[in-house]
Parts: sequence; structure tokens; C-alpha cells
Amino acid sequence: MTGPRLRIAPSPTGYFHVGGARTALFNWALARQLGGTFVLRIEDTDTERNRPEWTQGIIDALAWLGISADDPHFEGPYLQSSYTAQHIAAALQLVESGNAYYCDVSAAEIEARNQQAVDAGSIAQGYGGWSRDRNLGPGPDRVVRFRVPEGTTVVRDVVRGDVEFDNSLIEDFVLLRGNGAPVFMLANVVDDMHMKISHVMRAEEHLSNTPKQQLLWEALGEQPPVWAHLPLLVNEQRKKISKRRDKVALEQYRAEGFLPDAMVNYLMTLGWTPKGPEVQPWEQMESDFRLEDVHLSPAFFDVRKLAAFNGDYIRMLSAGEFLEASRPYLLGPDAGFPADRFDESKFLAIAGHVQPRCITLADAPGVVDFLFLADPVIDADSWAKVFSGAQATAVLRGAISAYESLPDWNADALKSALEVIGAANELKLGKAQAPVRVAITGRAVGPPLFEAIEVLGREESMRRLRKAEAALD
Repeated sequence: MTGPRLRIAPSPTGYFHVGGARTALFNWALARQLGGTFVLRIEDTDTERNRPEWTQGIIDALAWLGISADDPHFEGPYLQSSYTAQHIAAALQLVESGNAYYCDVSAAEIEARNQQAVDAGSIAQGYGGWSRDRNLGPGPDRVVRFRVPEGTTVVRDVVRGDVEFDNSLIEDFVLLRGNGAPVFMLANVVDDMHMKISHVMRAEEHLSNTPKQQLLWEALGEQPPVWAHLPLLVNEQRKKISKRRDKVALEQYRAEGFLPDAMVNYLMTLGWTPKGPEVQPWEQMESDFRLEDVHLSPAFFDVRKLAAFNGDYIRMLSAGEFLEASRPYLLGPDAGFPADRFDESKFLAIAGHVQPRCITLADAPGVVDFLFLADPVIDADSWAKVFSGAQATAVLRGAISAYESLPDWNADALKSALEVIGAANELKLGKAQAPVRVAITGRAVGPPLFEAIEVLGREESMRRLRKAEAALD
């Protein structure tokens, strides 16, 4: 695949973050639009925190968003741990060229020297470059440090413009640890070079690492990639969203019944504004996305707005699509009714009235459970409120009488019959249908009553109405 090469490089140390998902989608949109390649690289060198199931979780989460390994624009996944030899070789190349050197000053020594400086009334200097000119060679516990040049480093960022860093504020950073293991900073750059990454589009929090990485690119004789740092995602308090404080795991939203198309559409609006309406298909967003149009200011991750997007997408489903999407919840252990009582034909018949009442797919069982329960549990508060007067009892008994002999069992006929009964009791239809709804569904709210009664059927509806009448007696 020709064209630009973009990547995401998540660490498998937990669930896939919605911020990472937004970054992945921006990269995916640009890669596909420009006929390029989207590279997935798993940065798995943190052996103490990495888990194989989290690597698979990243792959599954991307696939749920539509970023699939089956697409010709997709490449990977690659494991960073597979390229350790190349990372070490690059560090040694930098030593050979004079851009890096060996250092035997331990972290404990650095801390002690800085404490001495503070005690003497001076400012702690961090590492301080103490081994720069000692011409040390390799040895036990010696690290390799990059020799930061004098001057400034200018990061040309598509989103943020030119960002200038004073090199005097960047200490000579470690490339290889004392045990010979490469650090993330080096591995990240070498992998990007090896994989010929042309654009590095990532979250704003990585901007502080960029001057070091750019210096490494240049010292290794390569042209740095196009940098683009995306705005942070923040919560209601305008604080950076955090897994310790906020709901940020993509897998959690998936489990709760959010649709992938809704999640994709919403995440694409965080830091970039689609042309036309916010709710629009992926194909349109992919075509319109421009890196230059990404906003600079933080983006508010509004769970309520995401829910509104999801409700819109649920309403756009056909009855069959809604059934298939809701099936895991309708047949799951939390459905509220036995799986063997579920009837697809009944669900499909009422699906169009259920969808507007669902924010997530997990809401569907609670809207239709009365159809599939042998005896719906009647809400005590609704019963007490509805049947507090004689009118409700008269309406219920009138409905039983009218419905027993109703020639056509359909929503229009059921509604007309109850309108007559309501008028006879000086009640508008909204009030007249309340006792019938509670008797049929067990609660005071739900999908349109007469369509629900039609789907439930004459025999079961009459049984429930008579049972409610007996309870009144």
C-alpha cells in the first residue's frame, strides 16, 4: 500500500481508553482517505504490567470500531518486544557517532548530589551531565545517555503550529538502562523509523516527549515525521479524563449496549467538527476529515451527548437490525424473563415502538419484558395510584367486556373501544388507558398500549385483565 503511513502504539496494560479510540479513528480516517496505511504496534515492553488478554482486547476494540485487520489499509499488529535488537543497535550507533555516551552515575547518586545542592542553598540540577566528557566504555550497570545538543528544538505541529523547546532544559536522557534494556523513548523512535511512519498523530500529553524524539530522529540521520498532537479529552470539571475517576474503558460502553457506529461518530466530533449535521455516516466523515481542521482546545467527553448519539443510531436501525443488536441483552441473564419465553415475532412486531425508548441496547429487555413474562410483576405504586377511585375499576371492567367481543384484534379497534369506555366514564383516553396499561404491563409507562395489547394477543391480554379485576375484588 503506497501513501502515508500512520500508526497507533498502545500499551497492553489495561482496557482500551476512549482517548486512544479517538486517536485511532483520526489516524484511520486519514490513512484511508489518502490511500495510506494504518499500522497497529503494541508497545509491550512493560513486562510487569502487560497481559496477553489486553493485547487481544485492543485488537477486538479496534475491530468493533470498524478498524479491521481484514482491511487492506490495516497493517499489524506488531509487537515492540520483537525489535529489541534494533533498539540496542541504534543506541550503539549513537554512541559511535558521539551523540550518546556511557554513564555510571546511579539514580541514588543523582538524588544525593541534588540533595547536597539543595542543602547548600543551590538549585538541584537533575542529572547534570556528569559523565558527558569522561569517555567511559560499556560496563556493569552503566547506562547509555543521549547527548542533548545546545540550542533549541522546534517541533512543527500541524495542530499547534511551531512549538519551541529550549534544549538547556532537556537533560541527557537515558537510551539503554544499566541492564542493557532500551527505554521507551528510543524504542518508539526506532520502531517508527523501521516501519517508515510518516505521520505521528497522538494525544497532546505526548508533546513534551516530542523534542527528545525529534532529536533522536535527526541524530540517527532521518527526517522526523509529521507531528500532530490532538486536544485532550476532559470531563465536566474540564479535567483530563482519567480511568481512576471517569468511565473511559471502551469495552464498558460496548458491554452497556452502545452501538459502534454511534461511538465512532461521537468520538470523531471530539476535536474535529464534521461538515453538516453531527450525526453522519463514517464514509462522509472519512472523506471530509482534515488534520489541519483539528481544534486546539480540549474536547469535552460528554457521556450524555454520547447517549443521545446512541439513541439516534438505535432509532435508525431496521427492526431486524435492532433485534440482532439487542439479542445478547434479550437472551442474557439480566433480561428479566426466561430466554425460552422470548418470541422473535412479537419483538419484531413492536420493535419500532421500543427503539425510541432505548438509550442503549441494554434498555430493550426492560421495555418489552411484559411480553415474555408469565405474569408481569405489577408495580405497587402504579397500582395504588391508578386504582384509587371508582372510575378506574369501571374502565377496567368495561375494557374486559368490550374486548371479549371485539371482532378485530388490532391497535385501532382496541383504541376505539377504550375511547368509548373512557367517554362513558368522563375520562379522556390518556386517563382511561392507565388501568388497562397497569393490568397488561405491570407499570404505568411503556410502549404504545394498544400496539402492545395487539402483539400480546387476545387470550393472554384477557387473562391479565381478568386477573387484575380479581385482584380488585
